[in-house]
Amino acid sequence: MSDVPSATPLSSPPAPPAKDHGRAGRDLRAAVASAVVLLSAIALSLLFWKTAFMLIVAAAVVVAIWELHRGFHAKGIDLPEQPLMVGGVVMVVVAYFWGAPALVTATAVTALVIMLWLLQRGVPGYVQNATAAVFTLVYVPFLGSFVTLLLSEGGGANAAGFDDAGVQGIVAFVLVTIASDIGGYVAGVLFGRHPMAPVISPKKSWEGFAGSVVFCLLAGWALVVYLLDGDWWVGLVLGLIAVVMATLGDLCESVIKRDLGIKDMSHVIPGHGGLMDRLDSLLATIAPIWLTLHYLVY
Repeated sequence: MSDVPSATPLSSPPAPPAKDHGRAGRDLRAAVASAVVLLSAIALSLLFWKTAFMLIVAAAVVVAIWELHRGFHAKGIDLPEQPLMVGGVVMVVVAYFWGAPALVTATAVTALVIMLWLLQRGVPGYVQNATAAVFTLVYVPFLGSFVTLLLSEGGGANAAGFDDAGVQGIVAFVLVTIASDIGGYVAGVLFGRHPMAPVISPKKSWEGFAGSVVFCLLAGWALVVYLLDGDWWVGLVLGLIAVVMATLGDLCESVIKRDLGIKDMSHVIPGHGGLMDRLDSLLATIAPIWLTLHYLVY
């Protein structure tokens, strides 16, 4: 037996403490900087060449599909990325240039191609993967294509000085949805006491929802009256639709992440997590907002 004393193992350095981002639950500085960059890109594309905004929507669809493919892998679900991405881009483009009937046709054809594509993988997991793929098809590119449907709307100049009804509609859609997020964030941080859905989203409170309602109603009224030259009551309808659908969209995405066992879809946007973590409310609001503006304003 050796008399040489055994070496004392070196202790691992302590892990750095996690940053405390307060009740907001995120890095506010990074979140604001990322939001400014994204909104600047949107504003510039709408101001100078609105077709570029269609390309931004198509790129967002591709990234969102990649994130869902990554997230579904946690449950052993393998989405067929190639047909989803290609079909998703086609859906966005045809909706912009040829309208709603072309979007419906492109969606149906893409769903069929996806089911045929999955045949090459064999029988095991076919129903699971095909179901998840069609779910993704509707959730991301189909709903996202309503953005380009709204963008393609025509119209004359109004009191605000803009001469493109599609651009006006996109501005109204983005701002009224952001109003829900800002109102909920401010009221939730300052007054949040009663959780709305503690099992699904612990940080979402009824006080935050009340703030979202106030901000959305004010934003909807102002945007419809002063930007779109519509009736005041349409603005209130728009704001109410936005706050309800944005909240439901946020909760639905939270359920998806909890079911998959992940916190964020990815980390492509500093301070926000994944792109889907920002698109959840936008995807949920765009279809009813398009219907409202198409039939009550344009």
